[in-house]
This record gives sequence, structure tokens and C-alpha cells, in this order.
Amino acid sequence: MSQTNPATTSLNAGLFDGSTRQIRSLHDEDLAISVEQLSLFYGNDQALKSVTLKIPSKRVTAFIGPSGCGKSTLLRCFNRMNDLVDSCRIEGAIKLHGEDIYARGTDVAELRRRIGMVFQKPNPFPKTIYENVAYGLRLQGVRDKRVLDEVVERSIKAVGLWDEVKDRLQSNAFGLSGGQQQRLVIARAIAIEPEVILLDEPTSALDPISTAKIEELIEELKSQYTILIVTHNMQQAARVSDYTAYMYLGELIEHADTMHLFTNPREKATEDYITGRYG
Repeated sequence: MSQTNPATTSLNAGLFDGSTRQIRSLHDEDLAISVEQLSLFYGNDQALKSVTLKIPSKRVTAFIGPSGCGKSTLLRCFNRMNDLVDSCRIEGAIKLHGEDIYARGTDVAELRRRIGMVFQKPNPFPKTIYENVAYGLRLQGVRDKRVLDEVVERSIKAVGLWDEVKDRLQSNAFGLSGGQQQRLVIARAIAIEPEVILLDEPTSALDPISTAKIEELIEELKSQYTILIVTHNMQQAARVSDYTAYMYLGELIEHADTMHLFTNPREKATEDYITGRYG
């Protein structure tokens, strides 16, 4: 355990200028997800090593660390996307509100309805703007046009896109800008009312203005959803997250309130990373 380093505090305190929030403790939070001794293997290669982690409900948790540290691999564990890799093997448990999502008999399709995901590059379907948002509802058997209209409008408004697209809902989603497409994909995810939203570097392909809009959207959505975000941008983690987890070589090194982790990290490895001495 490292002692408080004034240099670290000075370097990162500027990230929180003007912030009035108090340091939070995980002990005081309602938990959405608990990760218990999670290890993941691709064949003989171990990508995650005994990760234990508690994710609070209706907060934003950011995962940071150098490339290849396991943060995106961990993110994909939460909705079992790694199941699609033949050589993947999981040990340990992930519990969503107390239910082990890797338990035998788990309905994976239902799990992915409860835990939505947005990827690094916007991936709208080759359909109209309207049908992109309605897609998940149609899969669930919703056919009532009034219900579809209401959910589509509500979801698009929730991501701040309504005024930009309300007159062209029947146009192809590929006609939208990259930032608009990413907000549309988030609208598609929330249309089916998930409990958790996974964001895998959702702004890395976007310009600064679109990035700012996505970050504002994350702040608005966390009142309704538990949000997990992988980001390579430490400034972004500081701006949008309530808690931050630093990972290195498949291990969880430190997990704490974001302000505390950036200004007074407990572990020297975390301090070295956030001050640029490593990674």
C-alpha cells in the first residue's frame, strides 16, 4: 500500500476543479453486480485472474488500464459475449442482483435483454432510424404500433436525438453522422429497458463535440441505469464515472471512488499509471 503522494494529488486534482461531490464508499451503495473470483481462459492463456469486484446500482463504473489488460474482456463477461469464443472457459461467478449469470440453465437471450451493450464503433442495423430502435421490441413480440411509436419516441428523446431525426424516422440510419449513430445505438439499447448498460470505448471513434454529447448522455442515464464503461481516456473516466477500476495484466489492481483513485491511489501501480510513469 502506498502513502499519499502530493505530486499525484497535484497532478490530478485539476480534473475535479469545481466538483462539490463527496467521496463515496462502496459499503454504502446498493449493489447491482458482484464478481467473485472470476478467471477467464482462452485455451491455455489466462486473460482474467481471480477478479473480485462490486458494481453499485445506478452509478457509472469506469474500467481503465493499458491495452491488453483485460478490461474489455471483463466487460464482455457481464452479458456473456465471451460465450461466442469456442476456446473460452470461465471460473468463478458473476451475480446480477444475487443471481449467478453463469449458472446452468440461464437464459442468455434474456440476460442480454437485461444487460445491453454498446460497442466502440457505432453499429446501427441497415434499417430505418425507427426500425433500429424498435428492433428489440419486435423480437420480444411487440406488434402494437402505438406502443412501438411511444417507445421509439421516448428512447430517441432520452438520448437527445429527437429534434435531429424526428422528421426522418423512415430514413436509413446509415445517413446519420457517427455521433448520431452512436446515440441511436444507445437508444436501441434502452428501448428494451435493460438494468445495466455496457459501453466499450463508446467515444473512441467520435469527434470531440460528439464525445461531449455522449458524456452528457451518460450523466443523464445513470439515474435510471447501472452503467459500466471501458475507456482508454483517463480524463473521460474522471469526468463521467463515480467509481473507477484499474486493471493490469488481467488483474484488478484497485477499485475505488473515482476522485479518490485519481487523487490518492492506494496502490503504487495505480499511481504510476495515472501519472504517466507507466502505460
